[in-house]
Amino acid sequence: MIQELSITEWEKGSFESLTYLYLYTPLCGTCKVGEKMLEVVMEMLPDVPLYKMNINLVPQLAEEWRIESVPCLISMQDKTPIHKVYAMRSVVDLYKVLTESL
Repeated sequence: MIQELSITEWEKGSFESLTYLYLYTPLCGTCKVGEKMLEVVMEMLPDVPLYKMNINLVPQLAEEWRIESVPCLISMQDKTPIHKVYAMRSVVDLYKVLTESL
């Protein structure tokens, strides 16, 4: 299961190394499918730091990071977005995204 972060946990947390953040909304069916695929990938890559946040609860970050839609998987370095993925095509594609930077 992917750990959910609150805005407070995000602001106080130390995310200096490469971190992935999955942004979603609770009523988005595509977001639920994307999360299930990410959970499969995380079974193969348990040491990859992946967190999730409900975009409805962090509108300031969505605006600052210019999030166009959900689901959105963001590669982060020092809390700064490096790359955004909006299309959750398959487990294989997500695996590639999460291993390209390792």
